[in-house]
Amino acid sequence: MGEWTLETTDVYLRRHKYYEKKHPHELAAVMGNLDAYFETLNKVNNPLQVKAGFIHNEPDGIKGIDQKGGGQKVKLQQARLYIFPNSSDKTLYLLTIGDKSSQRDDINFCREYVRKDMQTKEVKDEHKI
Repeated sequence: MGEWTLETTDVYLRRHKYYEKKHPHELAAVMGNLDAYFETLNKVNNPLQVKAGFIHNEPDGIKGIDQKGGGQKVKLQQARLYIFPNSSDKTLYLLTIGDKSSQRDDINFCREYVRKDMQTKEVKDEHKI
Protein backbone atom coordinates (compact mmCIF):
# COMPACT_ATOMS: atom_id res chain seq x y z
CA MET A 1 0.00 0.00 0.00
CA GLY A 2 1.47 3.32 -1.08
CA GLU A 3 1.26 6.52 0.88
CA TRP A 4 -1.25 9.22 0.08
CA THR A 5 0.06 12.56 -1.18
CA LEU A 6 -1.20 16.08 -0.54
CA GLU A 7 -1.99 18.62 -3.23
CA THR A 8 -3.16 22.19 -2.66
CA THR A 9 -5.13 24.69 -4.73
CA ASP A 10 -4.23 28.35 -5.12
CA VAL A 11 -7.45 29.25 -3.28
CA TYR A 12 -6.41 27.05 -0.35
CA LEU A 13 -2.97 28.72 -0.19
CA ARG A 14 -4.51 32.23 -0.19
CA ARG A 15 -7.06 31.34 2.48
CA HIS A 16 -4.40 29.58 4.57
CA LYS A 17 -2.34 32.77 4.58
CA TYR A 18 -5.42 34.81 5.58
CA TYR A 19 -6.29 32.41 8.42
CA GLU A 20 -2.67 32.48 9.65
CA LYS A 21 -3.01 36.23 10.19
CA LYS A 22 -6.67 36.67 11.18
CA HIS A 23 -7.71 33.33 12.74
CA PRO A 24 -4.57 31.47 13.88
CA HIS A 25 -6.36 29.41 16.56
CA GLU A 26 -9.00 28.15 14.11
CA LEU A 27 -6.29 27.35 11.56
CA ALA A 28 -4.28 25.43 14.14
CA ALA A 29 -7.38 23.43 15.10
CA VAL A 30 -8.37 22.47 11.54
CA MET A 31 -4.76 21.65 10.63
CA GLY A 32 -4.48 19.43 13.71
CA ASN A 33 -7.64 17.64 12.62
CA LEU A 34 -6.24 17.36 9.08
CA ASP A 35 -3.13 15.68 10.51
CA ALA A 36 -5.31 13.16 12.35
CA TYR A 37 -7.39 12.52 9.21
CA PHE A 38 -4.30 12.11 7.00
CA GLU A 39 -2.60 9.76 9.46
CA THR A 40 -5.72 7.59 9.66
CA LEU A 41 -6.17 7.68 5.88
CA ASN A 42 -2.65 6.33 5.41
CA LYS A 43 -3.42 3.50 7.85
CA VAL A 44 -6.79 2.39 6.49
CA ASN A 45 -6.21 3.48 2.89
CA ASN A 46 -9.93 4.05 2.24
CA PRO A 47 -11.53 7.49 2.75
CA LEU A 48 -14.89 5.88 3.54
CA GLN A 49 -13.39 4.19 6.60
CA VAL A 50 -12.10 7.41 8.18
CA LYS A 51 -14.63 8.51 10.80
CA ALA A 52 -14.37 11.32 13.35
CA GLY A 53 -16.62 13.99 14.85
CA PHE A 54 -14.79 16.75 13.01
CA ILE A 55 -15.39 15.25 9.53
CA HIS A 56 -18.46 16.32 7.56
CA ASN A 57 -19.52 14.67 4.32
CA GLU A 58 -20.29 17.16 1.57
CA PRO A 59 -21.54 16.53 -1.98
CA ASP A 60 -19.42 14.75 -4.62
CA GLY A 61 -17.10 13.02 -2.15
CA ILE A 62 -15.85 16.29 -0.67
CA LYS A 63 -15.18 16.32 3.07
CA GLY A 64 -15.24 19.24 5.48
CA ILE A 65 -12.86 19.18 8.43
CA ASP A 66 -13.90 21.57 11.18
CA GLN A 67 -12.21 23.13 14.20
CA LYS A 68 -13.77 20.86 16.86
CA GLY A 69 -11.68 18.91 19.36
CA GLY A 70 -8.11 19.33 20.50
CA GLY A 71 -9.01 20.73 23.93
CA GLN A 72 -8.93 24.37 22.82
CA LYS A 73 -8.85 26.89 25.66
CA VAL A 74 -10.12 29.65 23.38
CA LYS A 75 -13.69 29.73 22.01
CA LEU A 76 -13.17 29.19 18.30
CA GLN A 77 -15.20 30.54 15.43
CA GLN A 78 -16.58 27.94 13.08
CA ALA A 79 -14.10 27.08 10.34
CA ARG A 80 -13.91 24.32 7.76
CA LEU A 81 -11.11 22.98 5.65
CA TYR A 82 -12.55 21.38 2.51
CA ILE A 83 -10.70 18.37 1.14
CA PHE A 84 -11.19 15.77 -1.56
CA PRO A 85 -9.64 12.31 -1.16
CA ASN A 86 -9.14 10.89 -4.66
CA SER A 87 -8.78 7.13 -4.24
CA SER A 88 -7.79 6.51 -7.86
CA ASP A 89 -4.45 8.33 -7.54
CA LYS A 90 -4.20 8.40 -3.72
CA THR A 91 -4.11 12.19 -3.62
CA LEU A 92 -5.71 14.24 -0.86
CA TYR A 93 -6.62 17.62 -2.31
CA LEU A 94 -6.71 20.58 0.09
CA LEU A 95 -9.30 22.74 -1.66
CA THR A 96 -10.12 25.75 0.53
CA ILE A 97 -10.73 27.00 4.06
CA GLY A 98 -13.79 28.99 5.06
CA ASP A 99 -16.38 29.82 7.69
CA LYS A 100 -20.17 29.68 7.92
CA SER A 101 -20.61 32.85 5.85
CA SER A 102 -18.61 31.45 2.92
CA GLN A 103 -19.84 27.85 3.19
CA ARG A 104 -22.15 27.84 0.16
CA ASP A 105 -19.54 29.48 -2.11
CA ASP A 106 -16.80 27.22 -0.73
CA ILE A 107 -18.77 24.06 -1.46
CA ASN A 108 -19.66 25.29 -4.96
CA PHE A 109 -15.97 26.02 -5.66
CA CYS A 110 -14.99 22.57 -4.39
CA ARG A 111 -17.61 20.78 -6.47
CA GLU A 112 -16.54 22.63 -9.60
CA TYR A 113 -12.86 21.95 -8.91
CA VAL A 114 -13.47 18.24 -8.33
CA ARG A 115 -15.54 17.91 -11.52
CA LYS A 116 -12.89 19.67 -13.63
CA ASP A 117 -10.04 17.77 -12.00
CA MET A 118 -11.67 14.40 -12.55
CA GLN A 119 -12.42 15.21 -16.21
CA THR A 120 -8.81 16.29 -16.75
CA LYS A 121 -7.50 13.08 -15.16
CA GLU A 122 -9.83 10.93 -17.27
CA VAL A 123 -8.58 12.61 -20.46
CA LYS A 124 -4.94 12.10 -19.41
CA ASP A 125 -5.63 8.43 -18.60
CA GLU A 126 -7.26 7.90 -22.02
CA HIS A 127 -4.13 9.23 -23.76
CA LYS A 128 -1.88 6.81 -21.86
CA ILE A 129 -3.37 3.83 -23.69
